Amino acid sequence: MPTTGTPVERHGWLSVRNSRVVGEHGSPVQLKGMSLFWSQWGSKFYNASAVNTLADEWNATIVRAAMGIDEEGYLTNPAPEKERVRAVVEAAVNKGIYVIIDWHDHNANDHLELSKQYFREVAAQYKDVPNVIFEVFNEPLNTNNWPAVKSYAEAVISEIRRAGATKSLVIVGSPNWSQDADVAADSPLSDSNVAYTLHFYATTHKQFLRDKAQTAMSKGLALFVTEWGTCAADGNGTLDTGEAQTWINFMNDNDISWANWALNDKAEACSALRPGSSGMGPWADNQLTDSGRWVKAKMLED
Repeated sequence: MPTTGTPVERHGWLSVRNSRVVGEHGSPVQLKGMSLFWSQWGSKFYNASAVNTLADEWNATIVRAAMGIDEEGYLTNPAPEKERVRAVVEAAVNKGIYVIIDWHDHNANDHLELSKQYFREVAAQYKDVPNVIFEVFNEPLNTNNWPAVKSYAEAVISEIRRAGATKSLVIVGSPNWSQDADVAADSPLSDSNVAYTLHFYATTHKQFLRDKAQTAMSKGLALFVTEWGTCAADGNGTLDTGEAQTWINFMNDNDISWANWALNDKAEACSALRPGSSGMGPWADNQLTDSGRWVKAKMLED
């Protein structure tokens, strides 16, 4: 596996093979980075300086642009949300790291036509760009079942492929806030270049969820942790860095890429930055929260 150049120069187009995400060289690729916060509320971090800081100072190989859909997001103001995502994507491409365009929505089934339209647009725009990964449904709620999520995903992925993005990796969520990849494994999507989202928060989700993940992989699914936190599932509470380390070990052992939640300065435990921190970066250590310092250190271990 190449060891020089930018992450995208080293790995090129990502694809799925034998329950792993691999690069063009055929070997598993594990990316590590940060997820930005909901775009409508964490917009000050949607800029090239923040992306460059993550790549240069945090050793990030991936960044996730979480485009908020409802709650005064894309549904209300599509133009600024699209522009925020575009700024992050262009910065990541210029830096040579990977970037996830995330339809950050708990109710994507209700917004199918808008989602199809958006992904048709960005797929056409980035069909020749190996940096770009499409995440079509962030976190289906526990009221969603897999057949409904699968039907939605099939429709959106069809738009992505028809727009020319035939080589792009697509990531699909699963029911119960993207914890039921094992359920999806019993009836996977027919598209062979799809990874399945797994989300966890260390204080809440422990061995039971790793067992579900292991089941999904044993049935052939490739997993991608597009969101995880050191705290409780509500984004707050006491950090459990011991359990977070167990998760890190699990992801390392299984070549699972990850993006930590979240590069933001909201006053909650899972934010990486203290309230009032600059949106531009770089950030001094005293601007990082306990979670931010711990996660940054994990990213710098490589």
